[in-house]
Amino acid sequence: MAHESLVDQLTARLRPIRRRRAWIDLVVMASICALEVIVFFMAGAARPDMPMMMQQPTFWWRLGSLGLIAGISGILAILSLSPTYSPRRDLRWVFVVVAVCLAAGLCINSGPDEMLSIAHRIDWTDGIRCAGKMIALSVPPVLGLGVLMRRGAPTDRTGTALLVGIAAAAWGAFVFVFACPFNDPLYIAVWYSVGCGAVTLVSRASLPHLARW
Repeated sequence: MAHESLVDQLTARLRPIRRRRAWIDLVVMASICALEVIVFFMAGAARPDMPMMMQQPTFWWRLGSLGLIAGISGILAILSLSPTYSPRRDLRWVFVVVAVCLAAGLCINSGPDEMLSIAHRIDWTDGIRCAGKMIALSVPPVLGLGVLMRRGAPTDRTGTALLVGIAAAAWGAFVFVFACPFNDPLYIAVWYSVGCGAVTLVSRASLPHLARW
């Protein structure tokens, strides 16, 4: 009787999980991200000198790198919502992609900025503001992926939370590129890493508690 009572208690807490359709989740997240970009530009948050900024190699480095990281980690995060998928091995490759993108950017010649001291190039007062804006722009994708994670059935909650954090952080930084007033690769590498790292760590600490199993 004791075993039957325990089984009854455990099964009473079970809730049905709908079959995952990854393409629907992808459409939902793509819609959230597209809406954020539209609101961002409609609010006039982008730099007014966009044509000039697009001539800078660091602009395309940031867009390409962050878009690639956000796309890869976002797709993997959605796939990991299925109980049959483990993201551990793919997480290593995501970190490799991040490292390669950072190394590629640091090889870009920033011009006159290289003559300044490291303290001037990093410019921590503006850097903190930039990191804060990146974090704010990461909120919509974090919330969207967090809701999907809550509805899903990830078996590796830590791995999924890391992927969610990386994807949301990279997307927030991607959108911020259109407003960022700095082109120095060192400044970008430092403060974009700070902003993205903060989002990833918070997601890693908080999102595993959202999963239902």
